[in-house]
Amino acid sequence: MLVLVTYDVNTETAAGRRRLRNVAKACVNYGQRVQNSVFECMLDAAQYALFKAELAALIDPETDSLRFYRLGNHYASKVEQIGLTPQWPQDGILFV
Repeated sequence: MLVLVTYDVNTETAAGRRRLRNVAKACVNYGQRVQNSVFECMLDAAQYALFKAELAALIDPETDSLRFYRLGNHYASKVEQIGLTPQWPQDGILFV
């Protein structure tokens, strides 16, 4: 399923800036950045549960926030793009 993840991490302190870097690194491991604090991730149910728990452990729930939008397997009709497109399609194959 396609999951859209957004986050807002308070960066007023050094600890907040560290949390922001850690959240961004975790998101890169699961998907592709489409905007500064927005990632699109293709995940199955087990990966989604693990990813959500990993991110929840990284943030401070008193000052930071995470949002998860589960767009499902039929996401193509739910996503519209105007302007610069992501580096690769979510359902494409990435060769490194």
